[in-house]
Amino acid sequence: MFKFLKEVVAGSGSGLKDFPYTVGEPYASAWGSWTHHRGTSKDDGSPVSIFSLSGSNPQDRHLVAGRNGVKRLRTVRHPNILSFLHSTEAEVPDGPAMKHTIYIVTEPVTPLSEKLKELNLGGTQRDEYFAWGLHQISKAVSFLNNDCKLVHGNVCVTSVVVTQTLDWKLHAFDVLSEFDANNESSNSPMLQFEWLVGTQYKPMELTKSDWVSIRKSPPWAIDSWGLGCLIYELFSGAKLTRTEDLRNTASIPKSLLPDYQRLLSSAPSRRMNPSKLIDNSEFFQNKLVETIQFMEVLNLKDSVEKDSFFRKLPNIAEQLPREIVLKKLLPVLASALEFGSAAAPALVVLLKMGSWLPADQFSAKVLPTIVKLFASNDRAIRVSLLQHIDQFGESLAAQTVDEQVFPHVATGFSDTSAFLRELTLKSMLVLAPKLSQRTISGSLLKYLSKLQVDEEPAIRTNTTILLGNIANYMNDGTRKRVLINAFTVRALRDTFPPARAAGIMALSVTSSYYEMTEIATRILPNVVVLTFDPDSDVRTKAFQATDQFLQIAKQHHEKLTMGDNSAAEATGIQLKPGNAGLLGWAMSSLTQKGKGSDHGPVSSANASNSQISASSSVTSDNRSSTVAYAPSTSSSLDQTAPASARSSVDGWGEIENDNTQEENGSDKEGWDDVDPFDEKPPPSLLSNIQAAQKRPVVQPKQPVSNSSRLNQPKVPKPEEDPLWGSIAAPAPKNASKSSDIKPSTSHNDDDDLWGSIAAPPPKSAGKPLKPPPAANSDDLWGAIAAPPPSTKARPLASSGRGRGTKPAQPKLGAQRIGRTSSTGM
Repeated sequence: MFKFLKEVVAGSGSGLKDFPYTVGEPYASAWGSWTHHRGTSKDDGSPVSIFSLSGSNPQDRHLVAGRNGVKRLRTVRHPNILSFLHSTEAEVPDGPAMKHTIYIVTEPVTPLSEKLKELNLGGTQRDEYFAWGLHQISKAVSFLNNDCKLVHGNVCVTSVVVTQTLDWKLHAFDVLSEFDANNESSNSPMLQFEWLVGTQYKPMELTKSDWVSIRKSPPWAIDSWGLGCLIYELFSGAKLTRTEDLRNTASIPKSLLPDYQRLLSSAPSRRMNPSKLIDNSEFFQNKLVETIQFMEVLNLKDSVEKDSFFRKLPNIAEQLPREIVLKKLLPVLASALEFGSAAAPALVVLLKMGSWLPADQFSAKVLPTIVKLFASNDRAIRVSLLQHIDQFGESLAAQTVDEQVFPHVATGFSDTSAFLRELTLKSMLVLAPKLSQRTISGSLLKYLSKLQVDEEPAIRTNTTILLGNIANYMNDGTRKRVLINAFTVRALRDTFPPARAAGIMALSVTSSYYEMTEIATRILPNVVVLTFDPDSDVRTKAFQATDQFLQIAKQHHEKLTMGDNSAAEATGIQLKPGNAGLLGWAMSSLTQKGKGSDHGPVSSANASNSQISASSSVTSDNRSSTVAYAPSTSSSLDQTAPASARSSVDGWGEIENDNTQEENGSDKEGWDDVDPFDEKPPPSLLSNIQAAQKRPVVQPKQPVSNSSRLNQPKVPKPEEDPLWGSIAAPAPKNASKSSDIKPSTSHNDDDDLWGSIAAPPPKSAGKPLKPPPAANSDDLWGAIAAPPPSTKARPLASSGRGRGTKPAQPKLGAQRIGRTSSTGM
């Protein structure tokens, strides 16, 4: 029999050498002859509690009772009964002798008396916590007496331990025995190990060993008396030493006093059933008990009850003991959220409770639940997470954000709800510093590119603000490819004034990332245009940014003048001290920006930027850049394209990282509003025209033949062809008297560039020519334009000025030309 019991007690271990736990320091108090040790698991280092009981020989009656307690603890399972993990029995050397020791391993717990000293509660908070603890122990005793028909036999302070979540649990099952009600006339002891119970805890019938009376009593009679002893020890703060001390009720709360007296009734049959103590007593109806009970049955509550409860919970948590809230309510709340039984308002309560924890405990108890919630499909949960991300975002590990959080958050960029898109955008200010370069370049910037043309103007504005704030987290190649295109091509052309202002400020904040060539050719031309924007705030910021970039250009010029080419070529120029406020403005706007409906769009004051052609030559010592500017034509302020049509491509990937030239990049990014007809002719053509005008005019002496008349150019009217009329050859001082000369059909201007500057006809006495019409004041060539002839000739039938009609080619040899009169028309 002993061998069998030893095998049962040994469990999964056969000795200390195989004992998978480390025995630590003992607590000051424990039930009976047991010693309560702290302990840890050798596998994972998790904390446990280890109870040990030693005897001089295996037949020691304490060891026999201890084996009974081990067996009962292994077989009885209840939420309010101590959880059994492992047990073993081994011989342990004690000096020259050997001792037989039983070890029981349980969940980590603390003796109730020591935990109460640690909490040091008082007043209402103490009574509420005692009510919750007594509620749990009463349920455990009721389970043993009513459901299992077992008698514990020694309920007191030392038989109660407290878990890490401040739950009370019943243990010390050495005296535990079945209630024998079938043999009422038997006088044999029903409790085999009742001698372990102190005399002060025994009811009168047990003290007299009246087993007949005990068998006739209800199963809960002995343990109800023990509950009364526990109540007395709790509220008096002292260990019970005499049975007569139970009559002192001065420390017992008045709401509990009637039930206390019924528990300690002298007649066993009249003692209160522990199950009725839970249901009927007013003492158990307080905020702490009701809150914990509601959360334990949260799955059975409807959505209305849950919503109402979690909205009241923050105020209730402020009134409850802080230690109880953090160690009891917080784990229950986290579990409810993780498994979906709690509503979205519970997240606010979880974060508020978590803010009372130290940083290391917050990371261990709260963050794992939050990371799992990011995968939730509940939109209310996602909104609540994004709204409060600043409270926990800094505590998230970079790898966790990059691999677990961002993939779920990124779904909000394309959500149909504009509110959720904006919250997702704002959350990137917290998450972006923890993202890898691969995630920023390959995923985040693609989403931001789409948001810059979002239908909501507030989202477009916040996207620009965000890009300015996270620019320092991008690598150099990504900054070159993204920033200027995002700020100039899109933000500065937006129809929403705050979006244009945000683009200017973003350029100012990120000015240290731009090369001088980019500032001169791409940034300044775009910013200067906004100095006459209809919005005063945009104009003010445009002037500030212009001054800033001009100062940078001056510094660059001074460095070049001093011969410091290497310093001038540096891409990063430190900002002025005033720029510190610009970043603050961006961050402030990011958190205070209203919805898009709060700001009405106005017409943009944008003008198209200059067409730029840049050429660079690099030597081994220095690098010089030559930039040529073509004239720009300002577009109408009323005709600004909508934000969604400003770019013909989706993204900013048109510019290579190390390329300093623009190769039609403006056309790819929406720069299609420059009038191509205002471009000046090439310099080589203009020089040829000027050289032809300076040639001396040689006039033939022989009369003009028909064939020569055909070869004479036709002088176009200024209003018909102003492009070339302004640079036609000047007329001679005396007009020809011959009025019967017909000009031949000239070639197209594009085909014959010299036709308009051919030699004039010979001098002859005639009427002075009519002065030409006044040239455009802006046309520098109008003052030397050739006047039209005094006579008009009828055009040839084959000639025409219509589009697509080519002039007739003159035939060789003499041709017959019909004249109508000597004076022409």
